Amino acid sequence: MFFKNTVLLFVLTVLSCGKLAKTEDQSFKPNETAQDSLVSTTHQGKKIKTGAENFEAYLPLINGKKIGVVTNQTGVVPYTFRYTSVNENGEDEPAYATDTISIVDFLLKEPNSVKKIFSPEHGFRGQADAAEHVADGVDVTTGLPIISLHGKTRKPLPEHLQGLDMMVFDIQDVGVRFYTYISTLHYVMEACAENNIPLLVLDRPNPNGHYVDGPVLEMAHKSFVGMHPVALVHGMTIGEYAQMINGEKWLKNGVQCDLTIIPCLNYTRDMAYSLPVKPSPNLPNDKAINLYPSLGLFEGTTINAGRGTDFQFQRYGAPFFPKAGFSYTPKPNAGAKHPKHEGKLCYGMDLSQEPELDHFTLKYIIDAYKKTPKGEAFFGPTFTIHAGSETLQKQLEQGLSEEAIRITWQEDLEHFKQVRARYLLYP
Repeated sequence: MFFKNTVLLFVLTVLSCGKLAKTEDQSFKPNETAQDSLVSTTHQGKKIKTGAENFEAYLPLINGKKIGVVTNQTGVVPYTFRYTSVNENGEDEPAYATDTISIVDFLLKEPNSVKKIFSPEHGFRGQADAAEHVADGVDVTTGLPIISLHGKTRKPLPEHLQGLDMMVFDIQDVGVRFYTYISTLHYVMEACAENNIPLLVLDRPNPNGHYVDGPVLEMAHKSFVGMHPVALVHGMTIGEYAQMINGEKWLKNGVQCDLTIIPCLNYTRDMAYSLPVKPSPNLPNDKAINLYPSLGLFEGTTINAGRGTDFQFQRYGAPFFPKAGFSYTPKPNAGAKHPKHEGKLCYGMDLSQEPELDHFTLKYIIDAYKKTPKGEAFFGPTFTIHAGSETLQKQLEQGLSEEAIRITWQEDLEHFKQVRARYLLYP
């Protein structure tokens, strides 16, 4: 199932002065001379409303402020465009099209002044490969400067924040420790604390928020793909996670950020949430996001986890696996310029039809390790920082069962759950 927009509680209507003939593939953009009005729509039942759509809670806090916005392609709000169409009789008539627009475009329509955009891994438009260096630039739509937090620096510098009254953070997370948007959140919070800049976090649901599982990071293996002693699947929204960073004093020298969380409405962590936009190039749909916590460990191995195909994190394989059953050939594509085993026939497992997971599992990586011939490299240099400790690699090498391995992390996991409970915003 591909991403769908599950919430259109508030829409922004653009009263267009020009004429547009509607076509099936046309993307309707706001007219530069449009007058905007905010309208609420009636909804049946309780539907999730993201922090970015919780307009009444945050617009009064930022109006009149000079702000920097930390966001990417996931920072969107629903937008309904009114335009003039020509009917079958050749007469003009009003018509509407609903789409999403960037939080930056939305805020530029309010009485505040967006001065800068800050972008995380994959860039402002979300198109760069994993771990790819992203340079600073200028947004062609707005003319605003873009400061990359995955390039020369991963933490905003004092000169980047100079002249700003407030920072706004709006990025969709997927609830996994080694997904780097929470590391960007850490550094943004730290920079704001050190420079006395308030930070507003527009919260978004966690699509993997229905469980907490996996080994807890040992701080000796702290890195940009894991900065805090949290479970591999932490079960928190990005707003809750920000509160934990502050509350546990994980920022440098124990500084604390002037933090405000704009919560989601009508959200509980047992509710299914389908993202309106893919959060990164290699998480193309709900199935990939659900499997990502368990297949993400393959990033630290020689095994291909679907990069270079249209089924990223929904399959895994290698040329040296037994030559039978499911096979595929990774090729360069968007988000994977040079995938593992590029151009080589890989044998492995297709997980695209697997039932939805409600826990983290090691069965896939155990299966892959067993299928790797002796003498063939399996673990890569980043496996330890993805796992969060050296223990898991040793356990896999020893041939321990998943049940035996899970027992070894339960004590740390229960302690993390107790810490986590102090910062939860949703039932």
